[in-house]
Amino acid sequence: MAMTRVRPRATMSLFKPRSRPHGVPVQSAAPDTSVIDWAAYIDGHRVCTGSVADAVRLVRDGRLDAPDEGSAGFVWVGLHEPSAAELTDLAEVFGLHPLAVEDAVHAHQRPKLERYDDVNFFVMKTVGYVAREPDQAEVVETGEIMVFCGTDFVVTVRHGAHGELGSVRRTLERLPGRLALGPTAVLHAIADRVVDGYVSVADAVQEDIDEVEEAVFSPERTDEARRIYRLKREVIQLKRAVGPLAGPLRHLAGRRFVPDDIKEYLRDVEDHLTRVREQVESYDELLNPILQAHMTQVTVADNQDMRRISAWGALFMVPTAIAGIYGMNFDKMPELRWDYGYPAVLSVIALSCLALYRGFRRNGWL
Repeated sequence: MAMTRVRPRATMSLFKPRSRPHGVPVQSAAPDTSVIDWAAYIDGHRVCTGSVADAVRLVRDGRLDAPDEGSAGFVWVGLHEPSAAELTDLAEVFGLHPLAVEDAVHAHQRPKLERYDDVNFFVMKTVGYVAREPDQAEVVETGEIMVFCGTDFVVTVRHGAHGELGSVRRTLERLPGRLALGPTAVLHAIADRVVDGYVSVADAVQEDIDEVEEAVFSPERTDEARRIYRLKREVIQLKRAVGPLAGPLRHLAGRRFVPDDIKEYLRDVEDHLTRVREQVESYDELLNPILQAHMTQVTVADNQDMRRISAWGALFMVPTAIAGIYGMNFDKMPELRWDYGYPAVLSVIALSCLALYRGFRRNGWL
């Protein structure tokens, strides 16, 4: 497939070059730009350039001319939360569709795979399990990674604090044979890193569920209802990120532009995604009985408290009733003039209370 030629005017205005020491392989973004890193890759090896425009010109107008075999190189541009103006500049050079550019700027998209002419637009959710103030409770935070994948370029747009791709780039650069397969190798590496993030967060949530389960069934009385409900909310958040990615990833593995070697890796990523999706879906099956068991324990504990209160109330009712009867101040009442009446009444009260106490203890009320 013939390469699209660079539009000179757009290319010249695309992110002005920055001076850096000779021989430094990794570019650092300027404070006023969202570009994290960029490079041209020729036969799997990185070629550093002074600007994104230079990298594009190198790949499209340089010494690469293999029309029968396709492009021998590509450009990889990584951005973090870019502005509309920055993505518009890239769109002019790489031919990105305006609808996809709008999605990449505003984010908040479901995982999906869309094709615009020769450019594939892949959206993935990233997740992280972080502690929040004031109680340091861990919650699932999500971000997004959008990938524009063309025949000779990859543009990655990241939103949120999670899903850092610098390590992905460094890992791939140590595998020139994989990078030589083209932009789809980058697409696979990003999908693999995202799914690995799902696995890490799912394992962390599993540990919290195990802790809650242990606390619920421990002999100590604890109130775990709030924590269980929080975990159920985080599981729902995790399911919203993991579940919708299955369809786009399966379709990606079946696309014709993906080399067979990369399809094998994508199927492996899909298998990992299936396992973590089933793992996350099973969390509801774990949390529901844990919550039911906890509520049952709370109900049983409340009933025990009520029985204990009722038992002590019955014990106090006996002396109260006897004292009330002999406190009515009638002249003709039995044993009012008896010398041993007072100790006899006290003995009756004590024996009655003792009999009730032993009965309640035998039945487990006290």
